[in-house]
Amino acid sequence: MDIFQAIIIGIIEGFTEFLPISSTGHMIVASQFMGLPQDAAMKAYEVIIQFAAILAVMLIYKEKITFKQIDLWMKLIAAFLPLAVMGFIFKDQIKALFSVEIVAWMFIIGGIIFLIIEYFYKEQPHHIRNVEETSYAQALWIGFAQLFSFIPGTSRSGATIIGGMLAGLDRKASSDFSFLLAIPVMSIVALYDLIKHYEQFTGINYSAFAIGFIVAFVVAYITVKLFLHFIQKFSFVPFGIYRIIFGIILLIII
Repeated sequence: MDIFQAIIIGIIEGFTEFLPISSTGHMIVASQFMGLPQDAAMKAYEVIIQFAAILAVMLIYKEKITFKQIDLWMKLIAAFLPLAVMGFIFKDQIKALFSVEIVAWMFIIGGIIFLIIEYFYKEQPHHIRNVEETSYAQALWIGFAQLFSFIPGTSRSGATIIGGMLAGLDRKASSDFSFLLAIPVMSIVALYDLIKHYEQFTGINYSAFAIGFIVAFVVAYITVKLFLHFIQKFSFVPFGIYRIIFGIILLIII
């Protein structure tokens, strides 16, 4: 992987990781377009740029990462548990699910679900507007909704945001909970992959990896900040439409 390829993949990771459009499909298309094999070295690079995206979210929500917010983090841990337990038990079956065709169809299905949810969804006065007010029951509901992200192409953020909306959170609070939940989820997954693929970090292009890390961090930071402003004024309909179009394009490509 050269520096140009590292920059492109870093941009895609930073832009798509936290949006409800799934980074998996975009990585597949970009890698195939640039002729990058989906080997262990590529997996090692993905781990690096995932850490960059996590750090960007931690910086944005730095006021939430304190001991004063221990109750919120207990709820986030409760939401994380279903994924941790099911992922440990069914990790081999989950890996077997992966195929480009499944990714494409889940893009389309996820987009349709977003459009249906938005058609019927109306924010009400009783909806949670501050993420700290999320109850443990709502957190668990979001945690179980996150299980759908095991299906490639579903989008972890998309599943948790929809789960939050259905649980009684408004769009902004659902997005805040989803991004905060990404910190323990992505950190543990990235750490696991780092340990699994540590040997691939010998003989790599360190300059490309370092530049990709910086690019992914900056793009993720800007993307999340803009997304939080966007979602306070608009709905998820554009993301639903985009998912359907991208899924169709992916099916045509394969």
